[in-house]
Amino acid sequence: AIGSDTGGSIRQPASFCGVVGMKPTYGRVSRYGVVAFSSSLDTIGPVTRDVHDCAIMLNAIAGRDERDSTSAPDAVPDYSEYVDRGVRGLRIGMPKEFFGPGMSDGVRSVVERAVRALESAGARIVEVSIPLVEHALAVYYLVATAEASSNMARLDGIRYGYRPEGRADVDVADLMSLSRGQSFGMEVKRRIMLGTFVLSSGNFDSFYGRALRSRRLLKEEVERALTECDCLASPTAPTVAFRFDEEPDDPLAMYLQDIYTTLANLAGVPAISVPCGFANEMPVGLQIMGRMFDEGTLIQVGRAVELGSGIGGRRPVVGG
Repeated sequence: AIGSDTGGSIRQPASFCGVVGMKPTYGRVSRYGVVAFSSSLDTIGPVTRDVHDCAIMLNAIAGRDERDSTSAPDAVPDYSEYVDRGVRGLRIGMPKEFFGPGMSDGVRSVVERAVRALESAGARIVEVSIPLVEHALAVYYLVATAEASSNMARLDGIRYGYRPEGRADVDVADLMSLSRGQSFGMEVKRRIMLGTFVLSSGNFDSFYGRALRSRRLLKEEVERALTECDCLASPTAPTVAFRFDEEPDDPLAMYLQDIYTTLANLAGVPAISVPCGFANEMPVGLQIMGRMFDEGTLIQVGRAVELGSGIGGRRPVVGG
């Protein structure tokens, strides 16, 4: 399948479902035809059964597209050539800030075991630091909601979007209010309202401006960490998938599920989630982040994770 990833929407479901999901470098894959949520963060990528299939699909969708001005002109290698290269000699960085409180014990145990397997396969594990990562989630939600508020302004029921039937007699402002009130879900409304607040004249610099400056600093820290290693490893999500009837009612609790994934979107770097084991009978994903346009190394390391995990074709039990 093909998905869109703005803050983890390919990688986190892939982790929960025990499949492979990749967010390529921003600009590696065309966004033409995608309904924009956050234009500077939205990225298109593959969701596949295994890493080899991921490489094949990335070969098919990567590359310059004249219809998308943000797509990059960089040459696209044959990613399938990276599948069997192994990890001997590669340096894999472990950001120490990602292994603090908040991660479930089951996820921590599975991820640490996967990292040890990479070390046994010949990789060198090094500790790195990204001090500002504690601000990544806040920066992400400020930038993403601001851009969403702008992008979704077109869905007014006049030019685009849902229009309530039988309300031709109302004025334009009321029609827009009815259209957006009836057609948008609660989470969409929440994000538009937050983004509109962030972009308002009295808050623009103190919120949106500071978020953009913080984003630049985060990107610099990620690039600095990747000079000390070839890629970064972390959990994809702090917990395994929650049951449908146990989904948190608190929006903040849901937002915290993105704590490990938003950094790659803010920095524009590629990241992949690969199944690495099970905790409480549910899949756990290992996230690998790499340098800009170095998806090949992610394929290389991801395949080693598959081989070292020992889970084979095991899938979660659905139902019951």
